[in-house]
Amino acid sequence: MERFIELGQEMALLWDNYKGSFFLGSGYLGGIRNTLVLAVVATLIGCIIGFACGVLNTIPCAKNDPPVKRFLVKLIRVVVRVYVEVFRGTPMVLQAVFIYYGLPYFWDVQWPSVWAAAIVVVSINTGAYMAESVRGGIISIDPGQTEGAKAIGMTHVQTMTNVILPQAIRNILPQIGNNFIINIKDTSVMFVITFAEFFAFHRYIVGVNNMYFPSAAIEMIGYLTMTLIASILLRWMERRMDGSSNYELVQDDALTMTAGTYNFPNKGTPFDEQSKEYRERKRQELKHGRSRGDR
Repeated sequence: MERFIELGQEMALLWDNYKGSFFLGSGYLGGIRNTLVLAVVATLIGCIIGFACGVLNTIPCAKNDPPVKRFLVKLIRVVVRVYVEVFRGTPMVLQAVFIYYGLPYFWDVQWPSVWAAAIVVVSINTGAYMAESVRGGIISIDPGQTEGAKAIGMTHVQTMTNVILPQAIRNILPQIGNNFIINIKDTSVMFVITFAEFFAFHRYIVGVNNMYFPSAAIEMIGYLTMTLIASILLRWMERRMDGSSNYELVQDDALTMTAGTYNFPNKGTPFDEQSKEYRERKRQELKHGRSRGDR
């Protein structure tokens, strides 16, 4: 127990001395800010890349199509496949090294800033994962909807933008959130290109005072807090996209079938096929009928 108390005291001392400022970009808070900004921006760009690759990878191609179209579609699929396999099959830390140090090595071109290099690395890596998620989300939509869209004269682009993608986005939203949470953690490897994110400041603190474990405990709590908040926000977004879970199918039209008119969630017993509002209306009608009969 004494060791836990001592650890808490050392963590409080480190936080008090090195917490820094969130807006000025210094200390632990500055590292948290850089991590969040990089994760948000890179996830958004990565989603755009992934959606582009997913849509291109699902362009329909039939044997009776012109040879030029078939060649281009196959070429696009090969390029997308190579891109996905390369960036999914190699660690992000090595991708950062090759992109940040390889560009000046081969072409003698310098990056404008370490921020630009970090955003490019994380975005390309995220796009590779999102490409397969988007492809899976598009394939998961009932093919009958695509056929129906074509039957009314919609082009492939119109079908994707108006019919398929709105449904696919909801299906892959959990994967988008998963990639965002992964990016919050995986940005910790950007210290290899001198990017000052949360974990990079931990390395700096350890170099100054050798308090490795107390600083690591602060890092653990910080990353866990960021990912938990992100999870809560993503759950909220999913509920918002799902819309209201309550719907009423009862109508006043006498020709409407009353069997199977439900109110969700169920009110009453699970075997009651009539809504609470419908039962109340019938009860009032019977009550008024009896009153008139007594007269």
